[in-house]
Order: sequence, then structure tokens, then C-alpha cells
Amino acid sequence: MSIVTNYDFSEDQNTHFLRQILLFLSAQKMLPTPLNYALSYEHVSGSNIKLSNAIDILLKQRKPFDEKLTLQLYNKYISNNSLESFDKINQDFESLIDKTRETVALTIQKASDAGDAFEEQAASVASVKTSNELQKVISEIVTEATDLAHTSKSLKTELDLANQEMEQLRTELIRVRKSAATDALTGLLNRGTFDKELANLIDKKAKSESCLVMLDLDFFKKVNDTHGHLIGDSVLKFTSNLLKKNAEPHHFSVRYGGEELAIIMPDTTLQKASQIAETIRSSLESSRLKKKNSSESIGKITISIGITRLKEGDTSEDLIMRADSALYQAKETGRNKIVIE
Repeated sequence: MSIVTNYDFSEDQNTHFLRQILLFLSAQKMLPTPLNYALSYEHVSGSNIKLSNAIDILLKQRKPFDEKLTLQLYNKYISNNSLESFDKINQDFESLIDKTRETVALTIQKASDAGDAFEEQAASVASVKTSNELQKVISEIVTEATDLAHTSKSLKTELDLANQEMEQLRTELIRVRKSAATDALTGLLNRGTFDKELANLIDKKAKSESCLVMLDLDFFKKVNDTHGHLIGDSVLKFTSNLLKKNAEPHHFSVRYGGEELAIIMPDTTLQKASQIAETIRSSLESSRLKKKNSSESIGKITISIGITRLKEGDTSEDLIMRADSALYQAKETGRNKIVIE
């Protein structure tokens, strides 16, 4: 059973899809933004039938695919898929539980009936007078025992199948949860997960020091304008991988929005947060990114970073505001630097 969209296409298929996507974007005069690319990919690849049907209707109506319309399509047919998947899994779980409950109840009833029959037959044994009568009672007991054995075997088979289905559902649930929590382009956690984890951090009122790091790529619009959005996406993914590589296992690396990233750092000193941030900054600055299948350089890519630590009485808004303020100072005072609030 698979209820999560499958993108496991071959390299040749994806190459074909890319050509079709670019033709579609050009024909509809749509900018090649990540959102428009996601819509086009699901439509062209046939991964999202409901979305494709909606797009076909809009094409027939000659509706312009402006920013408002594409955002509506994305919210309705892509971002809500995880919620629909959760509902589907819950329904399957309930159906499986009901089916297993009915099977167990039926077996209990059969076992109870067999028990009653055994008691009657045991009483009959005491009153038998001939070998033929004894043989008849024994034959009835054997029949009841055989039926009970068959019932027990059927129950085991049903429970084994139910267990397999539950394991499949559990696997699907893990996949859906991961999909719902992560950003499709970068693989980092998404904004919704950021809000949740930051609230958890504040609610715990941890005694040890914790920090929030906000990061923003410098002149990212220029990268997109000069080299195109696909190159911009590659830069964003490369930077995101630096976060994954250098953040601690208990940290939460997030795509906060656009080219702005964040790391929630529970149980981390300001000094340690600064060390991690500097490693990310210097690694990106020293990287010499080139276009794929080409030796053409993209140029030096840098990032500005703001850091703050969690203070007693802080709300999520307080923490974000201070980190954002530090990030703004880093931007305003030269970029490619770290400012600690």
C-alpha cells in the first residue's frame, strides 16, 4: 500500500520531465520559481491526478497562471496531501482494528460454544452403558476439538495478516510525518515544524543554555537573476547541506522562508552556537560553486548570520525578534558575518 506520492523516476524520465516542465512554464508565462516548478513537476509527471485535472480545466478556460492562482493550486493539491494522507492512515487503522476485533470476538464465541459442548459430552461419558455410546461421545469430542483447532489456526492467520498491515501502516505514517515536517526543496524542517519546536523549547524551560541562529544568503536575488532559479535552488540546497553537516544531532535545522534558514539549538552555549555558525559561514565563503556540466563559476556565495540565546520569560516572538535583529545588523554592517545579540 502506498499513499505518499512516489517520485522514484529514472534519470531519463526526469530529464524528459524537465523539458516538458520548461515548455509548460514558458507556454503559461510562469516564472520558474520553486513553487511553480513543484506544480509543473507533479502535473507533467502524472504524480498528482487531481492537480492535473484542475490544471486541464484551467487551461481550457484560458485562465492566466498568476501568483495567486498557482499558490491556491499548491495549497489545495500539494501542501494538503499530508493531511489527507494522515486521514487515510487513520481510517485504515480504524478499519483494521474493527476487523481484528470482530475476528477475535468470533473466535471467543466459538471457543465458548466448544467449552459448553465439552461439558455436555463429559457429563454424557458418565452415563454411557455401551461401547457404541462411548464411541459416539468420543467422536463428538474429537469433532469439537478439531473445529476449535481450525478456529485457532484461522485466528492466528488473521492476526498475522493484521500485524503485517499494521507494520505497513506504521511505515507509511512515519513517511507522511516526515513529509509533512520537511521542506521539499532543501530537506530541512519547514516553517511549521520550526514554530512547533521553538514553542517546545520555550515550554520546557530548560535550565541549560539554548540558542537560536538565523541565517540569510547574501544577494540571493542577484544569483537567481543572473544564473536562473534552478541554480538558485542548487545554492540553497548546498547551503542547507552545510547546516545538516555541522549542526548537532539534537539541533533543528530549518528553512525559515525563501533563502532564510534557521537552527534551533537546545542545550547549546552561545560559544558553541557561534562556532557552528562560523564553520557554516566560512565553509560557504570558501566554496567555489560551479554550474553543473559546466566549469562556469557562480561566484562567491556568502551568508549573514544572527545569533541570540534563550532568556528567562522569552516568548517565541521575543527569541525570533532578537535573532532577526542580529541578522539585520549583520546585513547592514557588511554581510558575510556573524552578529551575536
